[in-house]
Amino acid sequence: MRGTLFFQGSKGGFPVAFEGYQPPGCYDEMFAADGSPRADWGDLHRRLELFAREELLTKKAAAEAAMVRMGITFNVYGDEGGTEKIIPFDIVPRLIGASEWASLESGLVQRVQALNAFVADVYGDQKILKDRVIPSELVLRSPHFLKACVGLRPPQDIWCHISGIDIVRDGDGRFRVLEDNLRCPSGVSYVLKNRFIMKKTLPHVFQDMRVVPVDDYPVKLLEMLAYLSPRAERPVAVLLTPGRYNSAYFEHCFLAQKMGIGLVEGSDLVVHGGEVCMRTTSGLERVDVIYRRIDDEFLDPQVFRSDSLLGVAGLFEVYRRGKVALVNAPGVGVADNKALYAYVPEIIKYYTGAEPILPNVETFLARYKKQRQHILENLHKLVVKEVSGSGGYGMLIGPHSTAGQREEFARKIEQHPESYIAQPTLAISSAPSLVDGGFEPRHVDLRPFVLYGKGIYVLPGGLTRVALKKGSLVVNSSQGGGVKDTWVLS
Repeated sequence: MRGTLFFQGSKGGFPVAFEGYQPPGCYDEMFAADGSPRADWGDLHRRLELFAREELLTKKAAAEAAMVRMGITFNVYGDEGGTEKIIPFDIVPRLIGASEWASLESGLVQRVQALNAFVADVYGDQKILKDRVIPSELVLRSPHFLKACVGLRPPQDIWCHISGIDIVRDGDGRFRVLEDNLRCPSGVSYVLKNRFIMKKTLPHVFQDMRVVPVDDYPVKLLEMLAYLSPRAERPVAVLLTPGRYNSAYFEHCFLAQKMGIGLVEGSDLVVHGGEVCMRTTSGLERVDVIYRRIDDEFLDPQVFRSDSLLGVAGLFEVYRRGKVALVNAPGVGVADNKALYAYVPEIIKYYTGAEPILPNVETFLARYKKQRQHILENLHKLVVKEVSGSGGYGMLIGPHSTAGQREEFARKIEQHPESYIAQPTLAISSAPSLVDGGFEPRHVDLRPFVLYGKGIYVLPGGLTRVALKKGSLVVNSSQGGGVKDTWVLS
């Protein structure tokens, strides 16, 4: 057990201490193995122990009330009533030191550059497939490989404009990439809102910690959109949303408002005279850049799903002719397939000639007999994921599973081996969270956001998601997870 520093709370009452705080057999973000606070966390640790329990609970309640007032919600899929929930907000921030962030940032830039080169190659000369660095079937049979994009060159030759790369720490405290999200990565609005709330909740702590700002993300995003425009003069950008029932609709509204661009649905756009135009009260207005938050298959009913009511008929042909830019580019999902993920280290080495700065998590592909056998023999130890799964669904967490669940997954794997991968159950890092009036360790991950335009910009920190259920490794909001503000120290 950790000792208690008995300071008087700033508003009287008993201070909140870290007595009994015990990381669950993993690397802890705040405390070293000997129980002392890590160097970057020392100041925050001392400040937190100065607060009275009642004061922290009041601040937590005020932060959650602010989220409700600002409409920071997500829609629950599968709920016919379109239920909206606020994401639980933990007022204990997660810290990353300057030198550690510099290394992480370099690894993210390297990874996104390599993935962008890979997407350009597989829709172009396919050299990486001809050189047999990656099995061709992983690419050409992927549901996210779009034949319509073969031979296409997007504006400025950039495919991966916005990336959300999921990062975890392993038992040694080393950052590893868990997943690449390149299609329509979400969550950046929570980063900006979390920061706004933390400035109000712990203003003096925030000011004294020398935290790198994140407020310029909407400006950086708008600059990137403008860079891709086929028109240099006064480009018009819009954000294309599937509508208010989408789980990330709050974010769509927030980003459009912050950038000062139109928030549109498919019915607001039309192809006219070889251009994409937006319907306005004064007539049709040409659109140059579409930040789309709808999936590839719904973009254009003339090319993809004919029953789509979310997209714009004729949009893809205008895009192919270079008259409009789409962000992210259609077809980019071929690079964030969970099975292809296992080969990203080889992709990085192939296109950059360097070793990956950020390693992967060891991954087994059930499509290959030897690896499938290993998975089936070790289901009690592994995390099994559906290749097409997301949001924490379609997973088996072996150590927390029942015999019946393992039998069910074994049948699924044997019937559709190409649909599953498996990874070791990582003891992902924990960080202190305010739970029931005290500090307790909870598992966390990190999703930094990367913009690729004229240059590559990495938003300092990113979205820290926290598994608020004790012992849980699932951080997704749909499965009971919450969020923290992430402070990169200057």
